[in-house]
Amino acid sequence: MKRLRDLARDAGQSILQLTLPLFDAVDEPPVVAPRAPQAQGFGHGSLPPADGGLRRSTSRRMARLGGHPVEYELRRSRRRTIGFCVDDAGLRVTAPKWVTLADIDAALVEKERWILRKLVEWRDHAQRRERLSVRWEDGAPVALMGRQVMMRIDATARGIVLHDDVLSIGLPQGASVEQLSDAVQAWLQGRARILFAERLALYSPRLGQVPTRWRLSSARTRWGSCAADGSIRLNWRLVHFPLEIVDYVIVHELAHLKEMNHGPRFWATVQSVLPEFEAARQQLKDFPDDLTMS
Repeated sequence: MKRLRDLARDAGQSILQLTLPLFDAVDEPPVVAPRAPQAQGFGHGSLPPADGGLRRSTSRRMARLGGHPVEYELRRSRRRTIGFCVDDAGLRVTAPKWVTLADIDAALVEKERWILRKLVEWRDHAQRRERLSVRWEDGAPVALMGRQVMMRIDATARGIVLHDDVLSIGLPQGASVEQLSDAVQAWLQGRARILFAERLALYSPRLGQVPTRWRLSSARTRWGSCAADGSIRLNWRLVHFPLEIVDYVIVHELAHLKEMNHGPRFWATVQSVLPEFEAARQQLKDFPDDLTMS
């Protein structure tokens, strides 16, 4: 669920981040590019202008894969292989400067099954996120701890008050979308801070691990992260989910304080505290449609 990242620079220091992704960009193993042609007759020992002369390092191109037109971004670099990456921006191909377009087309065909599969996964992911987005308007629902509550603008309310399944928001009628979203998200972040502190206090003794510090994260791609210095970040948007998912992410990050990897001992550590963690892990991975994400 999480992946071990390489040493990343943070404030000039190298920190090992272990993160729990919302949805990972996926890199396909590169295709070995043809050898760079020897410079002959082009003057000053330069390479020939690949593909009729490369004027830009980045361009948009079209390919036909599996009978489907696929647009992709082509980047030229000094790397020695042709690499592929699929993320929310689509397909990106990085190739050496000397590789011809014909060689790139051949590499695309070679990887077409992987490319098409990942593009479909990202399309489905985007559609799911669209379905789960919050409508910032009076009377619209928002998820809180796995249940739907209704946002109601109430000029007589002091601040924001939750009663049963109604969230009364002390804003004037006709408040803007920005006013409503800012107010509710600030309130949700406050709820998340209290909840996470309580759950960390519950699970830290059970695992025998206490973070050096922890804080909320607003990341769009990570539910949580653990650094080599013992600090933890938790995405405040977890407050939308049921408690078992919140607990899974918190235990996941605390377990990394003991096992900075994803080996068998790490998962055994998670399971020792949450025997049914696989169900929460899968639910978080699938973005259940009955939950609203902001």
